[in-house]
Amino acid sequence: MYLKMVAPCLLGLEGLVADELKFMDAQNVSAQNGRVFFEGDENILCRANICSRYSERILIVLDTFKAVTFEELFQGVKTLPWSEFIGSADTFPVKGYSINSALHSVPDCQKIIKKAVVESLKEDYNISWFEESGPVHQIQFSIMKDEVTVMLDTSGRGLHKRGYRPEANDAPIRETLAAALCCLSKLRHYHTLYDPFCGSGTILIEGAMMANNIAPGINRNFECDRWGFIPEKAWKEERARSHDMIKTDTDFKAYGSDVDFHALELTMNNAKRIKVDKFLVLEQKDIKDFSPSTEKGTLITNPPYGERMLDIKQAEQLYRIMGDKFVSKYGWSYGVISPDEEFEKVFGKKADKRRKLYNGMIKCQYYMYFK
Repeated sequence: MYLKMVAPCLLGLEGLVADELKFMDAQNVSAQNGRVFFEGDENILCRANICSRYSERILIVLDTFKAVTFEELFQGVKTLPWSEFIGSADTFPVKGYSINSALHSVPDCQKIIKKAVVESLKEDYNISWFEESGPVHQIQFSIMKDEVTVMLDTSGRGLHKRGYRPEANDAPIRETLAAALCCLSKLRHYHTLYDPFCGSGTILIEGAMMANNIAPGINRNFECDRWGFIPEKAWKEERARSHDMIKTDTDFKAYGSDVDFHALELTMNNAKRIKVDKFLVLEQKDIKDFSPSTEKGTLITNPPYGERMLDIKQAEQLYRIMGDKFVSKYGWSYGVISPDEEFEKVFGKKADKRRKLYNGMIKCQYYMYFK
């Protein structure tokens, strides 16, 4: 079956998602604000769920149509082939959003869409009541400038939930964003990664997974596993493919440090869950004592900052120390994510490149130094 799909993502990561989907052999890849559309068969759906480092989830796009009245919305949804995806006992909640559209009431749109799906399934199954006790088929909709997109979520838990981080320290960076920082810093399998504010280890672990080509979803299941819609053969093939692609002979090493010993324990426990602990070297250390032990290095870090953990004066004091410690020299690059527009001034150096990203709802810049 040939499917149209969409991968929502954090703002600023659309290009990375589009590139990785093309690399996975997805077809007709098209990036928009906060989401990337693509096409492919059941194997591509499985592959995207298992292998996407930067997407938040993978959804099947059932249709896109214009609607300015509730009747148009109802009819547009009712005509879709719901019984091809949803069984007579399955659960099918509805959620979504509306932006700059005539149909601006999200609760009303939810009710209309739910009613339309029920009416469609009633006709196909010839029953009047749906107990909704079976597997979840989360229906999602977006209405933007009166254009309705109706989708089914295949992932369930967000793809950033890799399974290795059941608990984290304060204000952890999202896994998909940490992976994106590693990509933007061009981390490779022969590099040495440093994070002097490692927290619960997300950047170190995502870096180790990327360097060794370990698929982020290799150890988890997805909601559509339970639908019976995707052939088991496709899942087996894609899981086998992801295992075959793991690099087993890299020179990669990751050095992490933090002032909090509990954070280091969390990091090592998380790394063990995804089996990358052998690549990590951890040390309890303050940033003022940062002194790398290798000639070359790729430093990527998410220091504590005003809106997260420290007041602005404390954060700026850290930036000054970082400016002294992160010395420009051959073989080294530094990447720092921060919401502070004054970061470069306090750090003491203008970034060679910067990229606007969002850490949750906080607008940040990723400051990159490589010259």
